[in-house]
Amino acid sequence: MWYLCYFLHRLLDYRLPEIEALAKLHGYSDGDKVGQGLQWKQAPDHHPDSPFYYVNLPNEGIARKVATQSLLLKGMYEVWGEGCTHEELKEAVEHYPEEYKAPYLAEDTTFKIVIDCFGKILTFNEQSARIESVSYVPFKQNGLPPLAAKRMYFAREIGCSDRSVVAKYELSRRKYLGPTAMDAEIALLMAHQALVKPGKLVYDPFVGTGSILVAAAHYGAFTMGADIDIRVVRDGKGPNCNVWSNFKQYNLGEPLGLIRADNNSPPWRSDVCEIFDAIICDPPYGVRAGGRKSGGRKMLNGKRDAYVIPEEMRKDHIPSTAPYTLVECVHDLFDMAARLLVMGGRLVYFFPAAREDCSESHFPKHPCFTLIANSEQILSTRWSRCLITMEKSAKYTEEMAMEAHQKHLDFKDNHTQLLEETREKGSLHSLVFGPTEALVGESQNLLAASVGINQLPPEVRAKYRGKYV
Repeated sequence: MWYLCYFLHRLLDYRLPEIEALAKLHGYSDGDKVGQGLQWKQAPDHHPDSPFYYVNLPNEGIARKVATQSLLLKGMYEVWGEGCTHEELKEAVEHYPEEYKAPYLAEDTTFKIVIDCFGKILTFNEQSARIESVSYVPFKQNGLPPLAAKRMYFAREIGCSDRSVVAKYELSRRKYLGPTAMDAEIALLMAHQALVKPGKLVYDPFVGTGSILVAAAHYGAFTMGADIDIRVVRDGKGPNCNVWSNFKQYNLGEPLGLIRADNNSPPWRSDVCEIFDAIICDPPYGVRAGGRKSGGRKMLNGKRDAYVIPEEMRKDHIPSTAPYTLVECVHDLFDMAARLLVMGGRLVYFFPAAREDCSESHFPKHPCFTLIANSEQILSTRWSRCLITMEKSAKYTEEMAMEAHQKHLDFKDNHTQLLEETREKGSLHSLVFGPTEALVGESQNLLAASVGINQLPPEVRAKYRGKYV
């Protein structure tokens, strides 16, 4: 059955993937990729950034579970009628099957009237007038909730999201934070994309202060984390202000373990495989904190041999590190995930990209994984970061590892070319956080509405969505 999704107007590229992930989490999916997992449609002439989408779900039970867990839905509705005018709306409601309306029109039923208008605020008198204008619906008491804008809907509410969870975990209330702590809303959305639920085992190889694992623990997962900085995972800012205290603050199950580990030289034995249900992370890509790997410059350049730390110095020793490029980091992440994820397990991570490069062809690939979703979050007029969701679809073998290495070399060549272009235009940091360019003209916005935002050439794509959407 088709249900109307009324979305919040934020994180626009995250909305449909979140609903598809939640539907799969609750046992329903028609496929793997966005656009295949669920059927979607919009009202005629609606812009792709519109908050109104129809989704086809098998029953009201699934729809309610999805709606109540979603972070980006205002509500999900069974539409009784829609139209561009009050006359069209009236005709549509009157033709809606009586057997669907009857249970909610009986004398012993109650109802609540909610008036909502996207992009406009209605006065009390205007709301009252809208209620009176649809008195043709035979409720036993007067009134019903219309939506009046360019298109009007009359619908029965199936479920609404509870965003109090976002306020509960917001970073301003967190005891222990670092410069790269993941925003609470994004961390919870990442957990949705990873299909996190009670009993799952989730790993973050760049755990930092644990924001992503806190989100996973909220949904009942067992968690583990690693970080190259021993001071973060062991000491924090003291015995009552560390990663562990973040879990105690919310009465969540503490991680099974936090280890000092280097993503470039993972600590797992060669016979350890398929132990994690999900790997969720925000790899370092050098804007707020550059990536580091063990060894130091002299050792990596062959000027110094490896050495053993004396036993009496091991507790407080901080190993030397060297810069760790994004290309290396992602290759090592894929190799580890291919080994350690169970079949069907998900890898969810962020990847920085130029606005015109936020497409499947520009992302790193691995033969063990299938791309499920790519959700762009715009940072500036030129740069974005993309939340990539991948699912393990093939066993890890030596042949797969060789094929993956070749894909890595191809990706490295393309990424090197991108860096050269970046140097010509300024540093990544200045491009991401530099002044925003002027908005596109009215004619370009009209073009975007007619052909779809993702089909436009890069120089024409609308830039009004801003940093947070």
